[in-house]
Amino acid sequence: MNVKQVSKNAEVDERLAALSTNASAIRAIASAVEGTLGPKGLDTMLVDQFGGVVITNDGVTILNLMEVNHPAAKMLINIAKAQQEEIGDGTTTATIMAGSLVNAGMEQVIKGVPVAKVIEGLRVGVSRALAFFKKHAIEITDVKHPLLEQIALIAGRNHEDIAKLTVQAASLIGKDKLLETKFKLADTVAAQVGAENQVFQGVVINKERMNPQMPLKIENAKILIIDDAFEPEELEEESLGTEAGFQRFVELQKEFCQNLEKLKLLGVNLVLVDRGVSPMAEEVLTDAGIMVVQRVAHKELRRAMEHSGARFIKRTGLKKDPAELERYLGRAASVYEDEKLELIFVLGGAGKPMATILVGAATEEVVGERERIAKDAASSVQAAIKGGIVPGGGAIELAAAQFVEEHRQEARGMAAYGIDCVVDALQRPFSQIALNAGFNPLEKLGDVLACQKEKNSISYAMDCGIGSIVDMFEKGIVDPVLVKIYAVKAAGEVAEAILR
Repeated sequence: MNVKQVSKNAEVDERLAALSTNASAIRAIASAVEGTLGPKGLDTMLVDQFGGVVITNDGVTILNLMEVNHPAAKMLINIAKAQQEEIGDGTTTATIMAGSLVNAGMEQVIKGVPVAKVIEGLRVGVSRALAFFKKHAIEITDVKHPLLEQIALIAGRNHEDIAKLTVQAASLIGKDKLLETKFKLADTVAAQVGAENQVFQGVVINKERMNPQMPLKIENAKILIIDDAFEPEELEEESLGTEAGFQRFVELQKEFCQNLEKLKLLGVNLVLVDRGVSPMAEEVLTDAGIMVVQRVAHKELRRAMEHSGARFIKRTGLKKDPAELERYLGRAASVYEDEKLELIFVLGGAGKPMATILVGAATEEVVGERERIAKDAASSVQAAIKGGIVPGGGAIELAAAQFVEEHRQEARGMAAYGIDCVVDALQRPFSQIALNAGFNPLEKLGDVLACQKEKNSISYAMDCGIGSIVDMFEKGIVDPVLVKIYAVKAAGEVAEAILR
């Protein structure tokens, strides 16, 4: 063997070693969440370096809390986060399928299949799987559809109270609002220790009054929302050292006092502020009986704005004439602070209908998990309304795997081996669900595929309680198709990036 051949072989070995290392990192991440999949999935306890404890079986929460340094592992976690941001659910499925795709792809490369051919097959297989999902999606036309509660129940890990709250909130908000691109039903979820589970028409602000002497409750609220600090305009310290600068400072203070008087004149009785509030404003508005809430999270400000019909205004905008300022004000039937929960409730707004899902529990650890469960349920309900539903329990993935495999011969040459990787990945979620339920995955996989073929139906999968093969639609086990679509797309993107 000559030197050139030795060098070439060393380069190939180095590339395979790098691929093997990346694949191992992906498998490690997938193994951290795979035990949580399905109705029989278990919780994971995470303990940070300071002794803080999180108990959850939410895949993205586990991934977020993991300390990861490997680039490939970070890529997978970022993809999972992107899916959570876009859809709000399905991160565990996406992670498991990505792990399967990378592992299967690496095995094909080791056997001698060119990476380019594996990737070509992956693209074809993923494309066909996505087309299959879209073709078999059933549209949800009504926010009161009976299957919506089932979707919330499955995504909400069988918490019936949370499922009912979620569907009730969707009904209050309405289909048109749920279909808006920027609106997320999950953002309506609030959680607090000691709170009673409820859904109400209004918004909640996770803050207290600025001063306990301010009114606790307001009827017929006129609301001003300041997307800025509520204080006089600032001058640079150098300017204050000059006579002109000091004169300007005095003018700004006087102007600010006049702006405060305008608010009293307009009958404003609630001021929500993005940043801090000056002591002068606090004193004047407290004496005037106006409730002020400072440093409100921007998401909460926006929801309060939409619900009350208010418009954001900067502090410089307070110079406007009272008649013009009036157009910036919002209204609500009532506003009050729950001193026990340390929350502000804004109810009966004059703007867009807005619902809030409030969930509670006895401890911080439990209330945090209930909040994550409620957000998953809300995300799944909204995704179902946006894109439709498909049979759950791994049924649709197995049917898609069969469809992709049947068209394997259409692939060009060795690209067929890449399609095999997609088939394996599509079967992986069901196999993990069966394993977590205590059954033999290979046996149950064969039973389901045989039943789907015999019944000529894609909706059959395993009942995790007794192990029998049943119709998922009849059992009410359904999933939003968008969750499946994004999970497969995310898994394909990760696998292609790692293999390349």
